[in-house]
Amino acid sequence: MVYHSTFVKDEGITKACGCPLLPLKSHIRGPAPVSDQATTDIIDEAITFFRANVFFKNFDIQSPADKLLIYLTFYINVALKRLEGCRTLAEGTKAIINLGLEDVPVPGEPGFPFPGLFLLPGSKQEAELLRNYLKQIREETSGRLLSVAYRPNGTPNKWWLAFAKRKFINTIAL
Repeated sequence: MVYHSTFVKDEGITKACGCPLLPLKSHIRGPAPVSDQATTDIIDEAITFFRANVFFKNFDIQSPADKLLIYLTFYINVALKRLEGCRTLAEGTKAIINLGLEDVPVPGEPGFPFPGLFLLPGSKQEAELLRNYLKQIREETSGRLLSVAYRPNGTPNKWWLAFAKRKFINTIAL
């Protein structure tokens, strides 16, 4: 059974293209509201559920937060593929920084991994709001992923990097 997000209530949550802009425990500037450091955010859920959810070929969406969970699971898969050949934390950090510098496509643009997952932007402002949110959430996810993909001594954690070979929902990571 697929693990779903616990962020099912979306009252008072701003949305862009049908994607909820959920609060993050982040020091990175962006449009996401700041969450309390003691609470679990969507990135914590995505990293926690990744190794179980990556095995599923179907994902039943039960809330708008599940759409964001799908996007983050795919992004973690892409990031692990980039980390696969990196033998040290320094190499991994460099690979993740390069991934973070890539353009972030929004729905309707070439390169967006799941057409139809989110609505098409109604305006340029909505597209930029979603692009900035996805960029912020990708950067924060990358930083947290490094702390689980590498051990404290800087060597790769094979129990995480082995999942780079998996395809999530039959989608090949870029």
